[in-house]
Amino acid sequence: MQRQPVASSNVASVGYALEGSILEVGFHSGTAYQYYGVPQSVYAAFMSASSKGRYHARFIKDRYRFRRVV
Repeated sequence: MQRQPVASSNVASVGYALEGSILEVGFHSGTAYQYYGVPQSVYAAFMSASSKGRYHARFIKDRYRFRRVV
């Protein structure tokens, strides 16, 4: 999945696949995770959030099934 760079001190890049509603988040640490069943509205809110790290912690992490991809 192609990810685009984002301005964040914690999150490095974000990608989203409509098919399967898969959100992929890459971190500056070098790790990346895919989250499954993420609505497009959550992805849109994540991308427009002033703090990507805070949004991820509050609304994505531990709320969706995930797997580490890198």
